[in-house]
Amino acid sequence: MPSFFSLPFYPLSLSPNIPTFAKLWLDAQQAYEEIPGISAGIVYDQELIWSRGFGYADRENEVPATPRTIYSICSISKLFTSIGVMQLRDQGKLDLDDPISEHIPWLKIKQLYPDGPPATIQGLLTHSAGLPRETGQPYWSAPDFDFPARDKIREEIGDQEMLYPSYSTFQYSNLGLTLAGELIIQHTEDAYDDYVRKNILQPLNLSNTRPELPEMMWGDELATGYSAIRRTGTREKVPLFQARGLAPAAGFSSTVEDLAKFASWQFRLLDGEEEVLKPNTLREMYRVHWLEPDWSVAWGLGFAVWKGEDKRFVGHGGSCPGYRTHLAIQPEKKISTIFLSNAMGVDPNFHTQKMFEIIAPAIEQAKKAMESEEEKDQKEKHPEWEKYCGIYDAGPWGGETAVFMWKDELVLLGLPSKDPLKGMVKLKHKEGHIFQRVDEEEELRETIRFEVDESGKVSRMWWHSNFREKIR
Repeated sequence: MPSFFSLPFYPLSLSPNIPTFAKLWLDAQQAYEEIPGISAGIVYDQELIWSRGFGYADRENEVPATPRTIYSICSISKLFTSIGVMQLRDQGKLDLDDPISEHIPWLKIKQLYPDGPPATIQGLLTHSAGLPRETGQPYWSAPDFDFPARDKIREEIGDQEMLYPSYSTFQYSNLGLTLAGELIIQHTEDAYDDYVRKNILQPLNLSNTRPELPEMMWGDELATGYSAIRRTGTREKVPLFQARGLAPAAGFSSTVEDLAKFASWQFRLLDGEEEVLKPNTLREMYRVHWLEPDWSVAWGLGFAVWKGEDKRFVGHGGSCPGYRTHLAIQPEKKISTIFLSNAMGVDPNFHTQKMFEIIAPAIEQAKKAMESEEEKDQKEKHPEWEKYCGIYDAGPWGGETAVFMWKDELVLLGLPSKDPLKGMVKLKHKEGHIFQRVDEEEELRETIRFEVDESGKVSRMWWHSNFREKIR
């Protein structure tokens, strides 16, 4: 697994900070939100610069989660289907303005708005075609999660009705991207899964990405899924599902390591390297093609588009029985963050955004540091402070305090944290084992003392005349 030390521009004085920070924060999030397992990763251009698993891929058998753990990525599947459709467009086999019915002759859905524009291929990729969200069967309902086969979708679509006039409103639609998969079948000699494997997955060396969940690996390489936290305060094991006919919209499985390759491929395309897709086609997919009047929803061709930290992000999230996932890509800075979890009721978008906020400034600082080697060499190092680093328990009050090095300074962070960057408290060394808190105005405040025995082992942290035990 590539590490920060493998980055040629990354200063060694900073390299341990980011993995430590990310590990401490996500470890606490996993524990306090009682998420059975998390696998996460950070990509910078062509490197997976950090990845790690937390908790268990299977809780009952204590199978650890790792960056190679396979998860259902659910609606991230839509990106692969959208890429396939755009490949066909670039080959001249279809046009985005074509009515869907011209390419899918069996599409007999009831048209309630005959005076409106026809539903088009672009409408499928932007969720603005006016289609209902689902195919008509209750496959999201427990306990069976019985997704229909492709033939059943075809047979029953005549019983469904258009939900809105085309191009009148955004309606996220699994049916729409399922029909996008049908476009691939109609214009190739392959089954959908064969086409995706031959034209996307294999060329990109995504060997652990599949248009289905590998049942034989369930509970081991494939993470077991769990419910949201119930009224009882517990999470229940969720039966394995297969999206079957809805695979183009929700059926794929993948890993942090494969999604990192997928993100790096996109950065190569943005640099002009044609591979699987034309560079300008990817840029077209990133552009906003649907924007709600109140700016609440923006969508590209297959890609969700949003703003965070005044920057544009693209990507997609996934929510399926037992799993919540998210892939976030910031094209200009060539940073991608990946969060995969085997539980429902989790907010993966929040985690990918916070991971970006952690890593982006550090990468910028690393670049500047390489431009000024003399300044880097002059930084004061304090390896003797490493003994204070660790987790300090608040006892029955709840929560923990993490102590770690950040940018060559000792800092505190209360865990769990919804905003870990803003939650950090910087310490200024005073004398011996005593530090002072530095406030937002860079003023020195109360003292914090670490209790150290004769062997040099730290046992407690004293703050405001009270102590917290160091637990690890």
